[in-house]
Amino acid sequence: QVQLVESGGGLVQAGGSLRLSCAASGMILSINDMGWYRQAPGKERELVASITSGGRTNYADSVKGRFTISRDNAKNTVHLQMNSLTPEDTAVYYCNANLQRYFVISAKDYWGQGTQVTVSS
Repeated sequence: QVQLVESGGGLVQAGGSLRLSCAASGMILSINDMGWYRQAPGKERELVASITSGGRTNYADSVKGRFTISRDNAKNTVHLQMNSLTPEDTAVYYCNANLQRYFVISAKDYWGQGTQVTVSS
C-alpha cells in the first residue's frame, strides 16, 4: 500500500509562516506530479500549488509570491513553505501525489489525511 503523511500544520498569527511537509511511502515505482490542495469550511477543495518530477511549479493566483512548493525526489517528499499568511489561508491542507506503484498498470492519485492550518487575525 501507499501512504502520504503530512506534517507541519498549526495555528499562526496573520503575517506568520508555516512549512508543510508530506512524505510518500510504500511500494512506489515513481512519482509524477505532487501538490497541495486546501479546503476551507463550506468551500470546495482547491489546488494551492503543484510541482512536476522535473521541478516545474504551478501556483494558485491567491498564493503566488507567498507560497513556495518544493520536492525531494530521492526522499519522495514535498514541502510547502507558506509566508505572509492571512486568515483567508485557513483551511485543511491535503497532500496529493500522482504515482506509479510496483506491479500496477496505471498511475493514480493518492491523498494524505489532511493537516489543519489556522491563521488568526
